[in-house]
Amino acid sequence: MNTLFTISSHLLKPNSKTLNPIHLLLHRPFSKSTSIPKKMDRVRDHGYDNYMEVDKKIRKVLKFQTLILSQPHHIIQASRLDLLARRLGFKPHEAAAFVLKFPHVFEIYEHPIQRILYIRLTRKAHLQIDQEHRALQAQIPDAVTRLRKLVMMSNTGRLRLEHVRIARYEFGLPDDFEYSVIVKHPEYFKLINAQETRSKYIELVDKDDSLAVCAIERLREIEYREKGVDAEDIRFSFIVNFPPGFKIGKYYRIAVWKWQRVPYWSPYEDVSGYDMRSIEAQKRMEKRAVAVIHELLNLTVEKKITLERIAHFRMAMDLPKKLKEFLLQHQGIFYISTRGNHGKLHTVFLREAYRKGELVEPNDLYLARRKLAELVLMSPRKAKMDSELVSYHRDWGDEERGFVGRDYVENAFDDFGGCDDDRQERDSHMGDDYESDTDDGSDKILDDKDVCVKD
Repeated sequence: MNTLFTISSHLLKPNSKTLNPIHLLLHRPFSKSTSIPKKMDRVRDHGYDNYMEVDKKIRKVLKFQTLILSQPHHIIQASRLDLLARRLGFKPHEAAAFVLKFPHVFEIYEHPIQRILYIRLTRKAHLQIDQEHRALQAQIPDAVTRLRKLVMMSNTGRLRLEHVRIARYEFGLPDDFEYSVIVKHPEYFKLINAQETRSKYIELVDKDDSLAVCAIERLREIEYREKGVDAEDIRFSFIVNFPPGFKIGKYYRIAVWKWQRVPYWSPYEDVSGYDMRSIEAQKRMEKRAVAVIHELLNLTVEKKITLERIAHFRMAMDLPKKLKEFLLQHQGIFYISTRGNHGKLHTVFLREAYRKGELVEPNDLYLARRKLAELVLMSPRKAKMDSELVSYHRDWGDEERGFVGRDYVENAFDDFGGCDDDRQERDSHMGDDYESDTDDGSDKILDDKDVCVKD
């Protein structure tokens, strides 16, 4: 007993040369974790936030366009505008001021007989609507393919019709997609009525394995062909581009390096037969969720969609419950913007798809929608000069003006080179919210070469 006490006392002495296990237990430094933190703060990227500020104006303009086009002869009496605009969420006397901000989209004119002010869409706005409609109809075959891939990602092989209807604008589906896309293609789709939910579901007639290829897999294939054996490290990796100001420490860099090499199941693969109780399976499912959202964004027209609409597909695609916290773990792949609706709207961007505020691979429907953004951002002074020039030509005789019409005047203004003046006026009026980081190649709203911007 005395011998045991002596040995114990010797081990507990602070100056003892003998290895003290208790001392090691209390003072051994903990190793840094090499896993990606679950909770991370969102780092702002002004390029995407500025994009959403413009998108906020476009959404309001689209509401007014729909309201005007729903009226007889596509005109609204100015005295009734305030009453009708309240249905769209506008405050009293706010609608008239909003219409006056965008003279390239809305035109206020006086009826020649009644002497009453009316509001209608401008000729440029009608041309943009026609261009978007033609692009929407021309890409219906691509929309069919996108919808097939979307349904293939569901764990049950079907999606609720109402959830797809809510997100039809983002996926480039026409308003009558239930008929023009689903019913007109019975070889691909069928509608079923669920007795338990009393809802319609979209189901595939046959699964095509040739469509079960993700967009990120095609990019990896290109890397394999260019680099060969050296591309083995990117077998399961994603393109990561962190926002400016994002702090990347040593251990976080190691964690991302390890995460990039974690294998995962394809979004189009059925995982119902796997055992999910192991840690390895849970890691694969977490990375699979990143791949699902990545592929979901690739199926959209503008490579962006609101977080709330992604949540509609959460159960069908085995996505995590806390989607916002999950996406914040991967800020190098996705960006969540809260601008555009007083922080109530969360828009998810695919970072790799954008460069300097533009899509890397634009499509016709995206370009048609950008025409509306150009009209919204165009300087009101240019519209005033347009009207003055047209009225000046009206005073001429037919022989003097050479039958110069409004079409010629509007088209001729594109060559006047007035963009520099508009750009200077824009720079003097724009606030700090519209300043973009250009040191790291971050995004801007629109390229100066494409359109003259004015807030």
